[in-house]
Amino acid sequence: MFEFAVFWDWMAFAVRWLHVITAIAWIGSSFYFIALDLGLNRDISGPADGEEWQVHGGGFYHIQKYLVAPERMPDHLTWFKWESYATWLSGAALLMIVYWVGGELYLIDAQKADLALWQGIAISAASLTVGWLIYDFLCKSKLGQRPTLLMVLLFALLVAMGWAYNQIFTGRAMMLHLGAFTATIMTANVFFIIMPNQRIVVDDLKNGRTPDPKYGKIAKLRSTHNNYLTLPVVFLMLSNHYPLAFATQYNWIIASLVFLMGVTIRHYFNTRHARAGNPTWTWLATALLFIGIMWLSTAPMYKPVEDAEAQPLTRYEQKFAAAEGFEEAHDVVLGRCSMCHAREPVWEGIQWAPKGVLLETEGDIARNARQIYLQAGVSHAMPPANVTYMEPEDREAIIRWFRSVGS
Repeated sequence: MFEFAVFWDWMAFAVRWLHVITAIAWIGSSFYFIALDLGLNRDISGPADGEEWQVHGGGFYHIQKYLVAPERMPDHLTWFKWESYATWLSGAALLMIVYWVGGELYLIDAQKADLALWQGIAISAASLTVGWLIYDFLCKSKLGQRPTLLMVLLFALLVAMGWAYNQIFTGRAMMLHLGAFTATIMTANVFFIIMPNQRIVVDDLKNGRTPDPKYGKIAKLRSTHNNYLTLPVVFLMLSNHYPLAFATQYNWIIASLVFLMGVTIRHYFNTRHARAGNPTWTWLATALLFIGIMWLSTAPMYKPVEDAEAQPLTRYEQKFAAAEGFEEAHDVVLGRCSMCHAREPVWEGIQWAPKGVLLETEGDIARNARQIYLQAGVSHAMPPANVTYMEPEDREAIIRWFRSVGS
């Protein structure tokens, strides 16, 4: 069991690394093409809709865009799709590793909903599919001709999903799932709409037919949605490191305001790229939204320790609380870790528990057994710089306790 814990943590690290790399590639290409399209010089002659001269890496690039397609299919055509697919696949794998396999700790909040782990996993998976189906239906309805109203309804859908997730999942899982919900819509746009439409245009060209411009128009609408959703998704993916974002009772409202910040930020850059002005009012709007987020984050994060102690242990917590060596490990954690990892930390300069990890009660310690083992047992990551002077025998006590469960 303990060897598996080490292997699984490295597996999560590797998949997270892959996810970040592919996300950089996808976001980079997406932002580049949006900026390129908005900044094209359209005052040109010839069949092209616009052109752009760029310089990078010591060379000059002459780029032309055709509104529908060129007269003939070029010999070399680069498709941008695998960045999106790889980002979603690696993100889905990371979701399974962290929130499905580690669901007892990170997914289900027993104080919100009395669900079995398999039920939480089923809700997690089903919600991602349902989100795409609702969004796709809205886009294909008459609302597709009213892009502003469509964006408002999409925002309402995201707010509703944030609230719904928060009724079942932990705050951390709510943020992550809302990000995955949004990212699923974005990748499905590429897989089900943008790429098929481009294939239709390519097939028409190969067979000597004039492509219908509607396919490009539909693809551009979905691409624009992806552009405005990107920054909020990045925030939601990073949120698990910051308890101020996920551990307050207003976390779903914070997530909602982040989506509005994504709109104001992208509106500024899109307007600038299109040479359509300099909407500096977006700076003030973004700042006010962020101030609102900071204010909401000051709401109480955790229930009083007395309430936590009275909460019955889950089956997962009972397993580690009943394990041999728990009492000794419990005393070590209370003496070396709980001054920071408390509902009201007493360590100077620490205002809230790092990463939202609480280590005050028996339930807290049993629930975080694997992380305690990895962070303070087999590695010396905690306490940071060993500021509380955790002795080698203390770490050995933690190791014995965790390993006794698998013996």
